[in-house]
Amino acid sequence: MEQGSAMHIELDNLTVEAVQAAFAAGTYSAEQLARACFERIERYNAKYNALIFLNPAAIDDARKIDQRRAAGEPLGPLAGVPVVIKDPMDMVGFPTTAGWSKLYSKKGGVDLFPERDAPVVARMRHAGAVLLGKTNVPVLSHTGTHANDSWAGPTINVVMPERAPGGSSAGTASAVASGMAVLGLAEETGGSIQNPASAQDLVGIKPTIGLVPNAGVVPLSANRDVVGPIARNVRDAALCLDALAGYSSEDAKTLASVGRQPEGGYAARLYRDALAGKRIGLYGPGWRTQPLTEEAAALYERVKGELTALGATLIDDPFAGSGFAELRKTTPPLPNFDARGLESIPYDLEKYLERLGKQAPLKTFAAFAEATKDENAFGPRGVLRYLHNLPDFKAALANPSLPPEMPEFVELKARYLRIFEAVMDEQRLDALVFPQMRGELPPLHGTSTIQETTVGEINIAGLPGIAVPAGYYQSGSPFGLIFVGRLWDEAALLGYAYAYESGTAHRQAPVLD
Repeated sequence: MEQGSAMHIELDNLTVEAVQAAFAAGTYSAEQLARACFERIERYNAKYNALIFLNPAAIDDARKIDQRRAAGEPLGPLAGVPVVIKDPMDMVGFPTTAGWSKLYSKKGGVDLFPERDAPVVARMRHAGAVLLGKTNVPVLSHTGTHANDSWAGPTINVVMPERAPGGSSAGTASAVASGMAVLGLAEETGGSIQNPASAQDLVGIKPTIGLVPNAGVVPLSANRDVVGPIARNVRDAALCLDALAGYSSEDAKTLASVGRQPEGGYAARLYRDALAGKRIGLYGPGWRTQPLTEEAAALYERVKGELTALGATLIDDPFAGSGFAELRKTTPPLPNFDARGLESIPYDLEKYLERLGKQAPLKTFAAFAEATKDENAFGPRGVLRYLHNLPDFKAALANPSLPPEMPEFVELKARYLRIFEAVMDEQRLDALVFPQMRGELPPLHGTSTIQETTVGEINIAGLPGIAVPAGYYQSGSPFGLIFVGRLWDEAALLGYAYAYESGTAHRQAPVLD
């Protein structure tokens, strides 16, 4: 077979480790793997609508990795690994549309072409990953359930096509679940990593805020936005986090991450016995007063047995009486979402637009508002209309050049963290393990949203969470867990998630039509 030709490669369960083993053995090349992924994209993307832009340079990039390997150059674990990028992340050569027709010229809007990559995209390039293209999202990443209103049309759940794919990183999850790519970049403000990962039976890491830079990513809130990986297994997600994490001069809050990353990286601490002797807190009304459905509760009981068998000690409802659940307050008219902290979006968008470069058609929030005024995202029918019910948003909208003070959000974050730390200390907890959703996935189309258990709480507090597959409902809808820990506790959480994944092996590759 010619070096550059595509070949049959088993993509469904392909791991980073297997990719590197194949490269080392000469079984196939990075170029052949990239071509195999593009063949799969050509075959299945019309159905699942995961990718909206394909990167024609990817084949050349893969070929260069092969040349570097042939020359004996030391390469990292992601070199030659096919990866997809969430659309709101700036990637040179492509417009950043945020799923909105107003930001795409072929749909009547304006194109925002960045002069340079977002730091997270640059880090993936530096790691040698082969960037296949950009993935679909709902308008301005406004929902954690689907991508139905994207200019590109709905993304479909690969595991259950008639159910919601999870949002806003819907396209990234569908690309990884379908084997179009090995890894994908996602971003969360309120569930947008953990929801699609759990909805499509994948692993997702929602990092501590400040661990990964989010400059060059269309914002919802600089106070809550975090970039993280979606993968098919814990080790792959950890390897991706190794490439993404750390200080960037473009994002001042990442200075707090210095000294917080484990020596040797996140993937170096994955042990099958990591849960042995650990104290694990369980979901209950002390955390949130919303109960699990009957079937979710039954599946969670099975999980408790698995955790115990893996050596963990379980602590029932450790937040009872702490006042934690009372901090949650949904934002009208949204029935299940606490948007506090999003008040800064006018300022955050202004800063994002400034970074695009001198040639960008929109350089200020005022220009953005003018260009999108006939579908005003903040208007009475706009996707972000609820922000008017937040304190300080009116002032932020009036002067986007100044960041709002947001004293209520700051105090809320402090209260969440104080109670969380106190309970973790008093109960001597190593982590929390909850069902990621309270019930099974809603239909793809309709008004129902994903009913998660931690969105809001961990986004406002800035805490890390790792979604991991844990089985299925009778309908076939995926049942997933989320491991939650203290700030900067990703290494420990990944170890626990790895031990659970290794000890249970719940995930099954979906059957593609």
